[in-house]
Amino acid sequence: MGRYVARRLLQMIPVFLGTTLLIFLMVYSLPGDPVASLFGDKGADPATLAALRHEHGLDLPLYQQYWNYLSGILFHFDFGTQIRSGREITDVLGDAFPVTLQLAVFAFVIEIVLGLALGIVAGLKAGKLADNLVLIITLLIISMPVFVFGFIVKTVFAFQLGWMQPNVSNHPTWSELAAPAVVLGSLSLAYVARLTRTSMAENLRADYIRTAVAKGLPKRRVIGVHLMRNSMIPVVTFLGTDIGALMGGAVVTESIFNVKGVGNLIFDAIIRREGMTVVSVVTVLVLVYLAASLLVDLLYAVLDPRIRYA
Repeated sequence: MGRYVARRLLQMIPVFLGTTLLIFLMVYSLPGDPVASLFGDKGADPATLAALRHEHGLDLPLYQQYWNYLSGILFHFDFGTQIRSGREITDVLGDAFPVTLQLAVFAFVIEIVLGLALGIVAGLKAGKLADNLVLIITLLIISMPVFVFGFIVKTVFAFQLGWMQPNVSNHPTWSELAAPAVVLGSLSLAYVARLTRTSMAENLRADYIRTAVAKGLPKRRVIGVHLMRNSMIPVVTFLGTDIGALMGGAVVTESIFNVKGVGNLIFDAIIRREGMTVVSVVTVLVLVYLAASLLVDLLYAVLDPRIRYA
């Protein structure tokens, strides 16, 4: 197991370098000058623009800018400085990430609890009324765009019923994040339910389940130990990749409910052409994806004892 973890960590290095380089090139190949945009339509004299570009290292070759960025992260944990505000990007990320992490964890819990519950009920009642209801509900959720569902939730529960505030505060509580979390986790919830249902329905027809029933094992043990553990492998794979997706995909949800998190930060950075901020956020999300992928691989051995890592 230790050798496998070490090998996976070494494999993450080229993935991290390649991903950050690709994002860096994509962001800095976009049209527009972040320094010139500071002055809007008024403009500024060339000497001032040149001084600001030199201050932020924007006059260097692209490979030099990437190396400065990468070395700053690896050796000093320094993501650079925002051009407009002059704040350290590390401080900006420190303000935004805890909020998005709180929102993503809330959405992830909703996704697991409701998604697994609906999937288990549908899988055990395959072809019956409960199964058909779950399939219809999840199909409706998947068919509805997130921004439409978000506006419906906000309009009904905030403006018409008055059960919640339309926007969350700068320091949101768990209760304020309930509606954004439901909206953020709704699509993944539907996928988890359908994936769990399909996996359990297939495994119910497997030979090992028939053998367990023929041995006279209690139904609770057959379902809870034999059926659930084998059915959860594809679900765990999806959940592992969805952790990063929830954090990175919160742009629309955070914009609807005015959540001051990573999604809002990315949106503002793109509008203001703060390329370094965008690259820094994506870099952290890449690390989240890599850590989640490693954790999922290690969980496989827990769910299926036949899986062993050399």
